[in-house]
Amino acid sequence: MAAVSTLTAKSGDKLDLMLWRDLGLGPEHLTRVMDANPGLADLGAILPLGTVVNVPTIAAPQTTPTRPLIQLWS
Repeated sequence: MAAVSTLTAKSGDKLDLMLWRDLGLGPEHLTRVMDANPGLADLGAILPLGTVVNVPTIAAPQTTPTRPLIQLWS
């Protein structure tokens, strides 16, 4: 059985906002989360306050290496 995280919708939350804000997940993960939550799409774009969303374990997003900021005038 796969591990699952749960998120709870705050006032005015959309699913993609919750995934990004709380877990750092992008739009490519929406389908997998929707599959794990039958009927979630029926609630509309803005989730009702307190809606619990199950998020299946997804590998952490790959981060790109950052370069140091170079300023012309210091």
